[in-house]
Amino acid sequence: MPKTLTRMYAALSKAIGFLPSVPRNLLVTLLFLCIAYVVSSILLGHTGAENNSALVFVLAVVCISSLTDGYAYGIAASLVGGFCINYYFMFPYRVFSLSYAGYPVAMVSMVAISSVVCALTSRVKLQAIEAIKREQNTKMLYELNARLNEEKNAIQLEADREAIRGNILRAVSHDLRTPLTAISGAATVLLSADEVKNSEKNLSLVQDIKSDADSLIAMVENLLSITKIRDGVMPLNKQEEMLEEVAGDALLTIRRRFPAYHISLELSEDILYLPMEPMLIKQVMVNLLENAIRHSGDHDHIRLHLFRQDDWAVVEVRDRGKGISPEVRQAVQSGRPLSARLSDDSSRGMGIGLSVCQSIIKAHNGFFAAGNDPEGGAVFRFGLPLEETNDE
Repeated sequence: MPKTLTRMYAALSKAIGFLPSVPRNLLVTLLFLCIAYVVSSILLGHTGAENNSALVFVLAVVCISSLTDGYAYGIAASLVGGFCINYYFMFPYRVFSLSYAGYPVAMVSMVAISSVVCALTSRVKLQAIEAIKREQNTKMLYELNARLNEEKNAIQLEADREAIRGNILRAVSHDLRTPLTAISGAATVLLSADEVKNSEKNLSLVQDIKSDADSLIAMVENLLSITKIRDGVMPLNKQEEMLEEVAGDALLTIRRRFPAYHISLELSEDILYLPMEPMLIKQVMVNLLENAIRHSGDHDHIRLHLFRQDDWAVVEVRDRGKGISPEVRQAVQSGRPLSARLSDDSSRGMGIGLSVCQSIIKAHNGFFAAGNDPEGGAVFRFGLPLEETNDE
C-alpha cells in the first residue's frame, strides 16, 4: 500500500508539476476534497447512519497541507470540509443545520482539529525546507573551505619556493662577491704593471677581465638587492636628499667604469630636494645608464635628465640606440617582473637590472615606465614623490 501511494504521488506531482504555484495548489485542494467527498459517500452508503466522514476529511486536509504551499489552502480545506460534513453527511442531509444537539461542537471540533493538523504539517514542511537549505549551505561552505585550503596551500608552497630561491640567490651572491672583488682588484693592479702596458694583447685581455668582473659584481649586487627588497628585509632609511647630488654620484660611478662613453647630464631649474634612500636611487640610475651603454649600441648620445613634473621628481635616461622590444615595454608598463629570457648572452643582466629598478621605485611609492623615442632609441623614466607619502 505505501508503495502504491508513493507511485500515485509521484505520478500526480509529474502531471501537475508544470503548472504555476496558485493553480497547482487550487487543483490539489479541489482534487483531495472531491476524493474525500466520494470516499465519505461510499462509506455512508455502506454504514448507513454511522458517520466516518470527519476522519476522511481530516485525512484530506493533511494531504492538502502536505502538497500545497503555506497554511491558507489547508485551513480553507478544513472549513470547506466542515461545511460538507454538515451538509452532506449529517442528518438532515443536504441541509446546513446546527440546531441538533452536538452538531455545533462536532463541526467546530472538526475545523479546529483540521486547522491544527494543517499548521503542524506546514511547520514540518518548513522545517524540512530549512534543513535542506542548511544542508546545501553547509555543503557550499565545505566546498568553499576546501577551495580556500587548496589556494592557501598553493600560496604557501609558492612562498616556500620563493623563500628557497631567495636563500639560494643570497648564498650564491655572497659567495661570488668576494672572489669577484678580488679578481677586479687584481685586474686593476695588473693594468698598472709595465708588462701588461707594453703588450696590447695582454692589456686587452686584462681590461676584458676587469670589465667582466665589474659586470658580474654589479649583477651580484642587483641580485642581493632584489631578494632583500622582495622579502621585505631591507627597510628603507629615507632621508631628505638632493636628487642632483645622487645623479652626480651615479654619473661618476658610470664614468669610472666606462670612461670611453659620453653621458650628458641635464638638470632641472628647480632644486629637487625629496625623501629617498640615496644608495638605492643611485643604484637605479646606475642600472639604467649601464643598460643604455650595454644594450643600446649608442656611445655618444646617452642622456640623464632630471626635471620636475607636478608633484613628482622625474629621472629620465635616453639614448639613440636600437630601442627596446615590445615585451620589455609591456612588462614594465604592467609592473610584472621581466622574463628570464632577457638575461641571456645578448642582453646580459638587463632583466635583473630592470627588476631591481622596479622593486626599488615601487618601495619608494614611485612610478617606473619604459618606451621608445619616435626619433629613435629607448627612454626609461621613473618618478619619486616630492613629499613623504604614507605606505598602504
